Amino acid sequence: MTATGALGPASRDHALAALAATTPEHPLDVLVIGGGVVGAGTALDTATRGLSTALVEATDYAWGTSSRSSKLVHGGLRYLEMLDFPLVHEALRERGRLVEDIAPHLVRPVPFLYPLSKPWERPYVGAGVALYDGMAAGRTGHLPVHKHLGRAAVARMAPGLKPEAYLGAIRYYDAQVDDARLVIELVRTAAAHGTHCASRAEVTAYLGAGSASEEGITGVEVLDRESGRRLTVHARRVINATGVWTGSIPLRHPNGTEEPVIAGMPRVTAAKGIHLVVPRDRFTSTSGLILRTEKSVLFVIPWGRHWIIGTTDTPWREAVDQPAATSGDIDYVLERANAVLTTPLTRADVIGVFAGLRPLVTPAGEDQPLGDTAAPSEAPATSPATAKVSREHVVATPLPGLTVVTGGKLTTYRTMAADAVDAAVGSAGARGTGPLTGQDETGSGEGVPASCTAELPLLGAQGWTPAWNRRLLLASESGLPAATVESLLHRYGSGAPEVIALAVAEPELAEELPGLPGHLAAEAVHAVTHEGARSVQDVLARRIRAVFEADDAGAAAAESVARRVAPLLGWDAERASAEAERYRQWTQAQRATQDAATDAEAQDLLLASSRGSVRDASRGGRPASA
Repeated sequence: MTATGALGPASRDHALAALAATTPEHPLDVLVIGGGVVGAGTALDTATRGLSTALVEATDYAWGTSSRSSKLVHGGLRYLEMLDFPLVHEALRERGRLVEDIAPHLVRPVPFLYPLSKPWERPYVGAGVALYDGMAAGRTGHLPVHKHLGRAAVARMAPGLKPEAYLGAIRYYDAQVDDARLVIELVRTAAAHGTHCASRAEVTAYLGAGSASEEGITGVEVLDRESGRRLTVHARRVINATGVWTGSIPLRHPNGTEEPVIAGMPRVTAAKGIHLVVPRDRFTSTSGLILRTEKSVLFVIPWGRHWIIGTTDTPWREAVDQPAATSGDIDYVLERANAVLTTPLTRADVIGVFAGLRPLVTPAGEDQPLGDTAAPSEAPATSPATAKVSREHVVATPLPGLTVVTGGKLTTYRTMAADAVDAAVGSAGARGTGPLTGQDETGSGEGVPASCTAELPLLGAQGWTPAWNRRLLLASESGLPAATVESLLHRYGSGAPEVIALAVAEPELAEELPGLPGHLAAEAVHAVTHEGARSVQDVLARRIRAVFEADDAGAAAAESVARRVAPLLGWDAERASAEAERYRQWTQAQRATQDAATDAEAQDLLLASSRGSVRDASRGGRPASA
């Protein structure tokens, strides 16, 4: 185990070299594909079982669904109404582990009000919430139990609610998390336990030996998307944890022929969920809200100086790389929220919008992807076809040596990972010798240990309480404001001193990034040296959540970030300026999608931004506006 699990440029080079050095005689034990929360959790699970492990991600860690969620760690109160009791129980158990042991610096309790508008709702909803708390039995010490409130108590707690919108309410607790930072901590912890981690490393094909149906998968081809180099990586087991990209990798036979679709792969449907971000002062309440809609539920979630409001649940039929919110999506969320708010929210109040895709496993027997009965422009903001699909995960072994895990939800990532590894290391048809064949290299027959991640703290959680207790000393010793130190501790946990040390060693790095109060320039450097960031977007969108927290999505900070990380990534001044401009173009395109009428139009804008031409993509030739 390394000291810090740092994911700097040298770490990536070392990981790629280790992948290239594998041979049929000396393969990796496990190669994990996908750097989202499930893939990162899987890599940590395999590494801590004593297996040689690598994790590859085609873009950036948490680039997809895992940075665009509702940021909730919850049991799923609405799943009780769907009678999905096993999923709720599992999720509540994992919620407790995350709050208490695994990531207490990132996962924190948050109160919610469930407004009651009809007399019969109090016994009905109250029974459900009581069951919710009861199913968390044994793990309730970290969260208060629910409480029934009358009209007067609700008015004091949430004066921003319309008085006619409630007869009373039930307050209950769940938890929230910075989803992208959770993934970064998982990857760093996996690296600290010996995992070779490489982003911008795309798996372009599974490799089979002889008849794939008999001998199975023996490795993969990996494209280094920065250098263009292709690597053949040999592994006893390959675990695919790519979410909505499941099924996108072809199987290549030794004779060069490819099978684009592998029989037995789980069929995944992408369901889009969008969220709006508005300033905290636009709605006065000390608690979040959970609101019933005609199709599902809507959350109003406290998030620092903001509220996050969402989500939708609609079929996504476009390419899964660039999901985006449309004008109709935004209107839907605003309309549902405004139904209960004293002061209605308007488009002008929305400072950020983000969209993600949920990987839903298509039920057996479905001939078409869910929701295909409606035209894209006519699809409702929430589709029953996707909203009612279970969020339980699926683990499959379509070929010997290949395990696929998909579906599920952020809260249960750890059990998804453990189940996938259990299936992979116990599957038949292993090639070679070693721990995956049921005996260790000495032939002792001890086999692979069971998962040990249930109480394993992530790097930022190790020593979190003492670090928090020292916050005033850290502020005094570093010269940083106490509020800044506290915010750093909440983002980095016990790793905050790494960031503070950079600021102390180079006073220029103690300055705030332009337009991002509370965020130090040192954080941009730390993102590259310790957290695997490879671009301005990596820093501002997923390490520092400026893309949806700042009024300008962090565009004002792009030049400063590019200039500070340039020497670390080998950029000259021209490249640094181009990278900053690329980020600004991308944020403009993100804003422009908010006026798009259809998913296809919104995606066109984002695709154009990747080519540096937002103006050309906007229908009618007008430049995209913020």
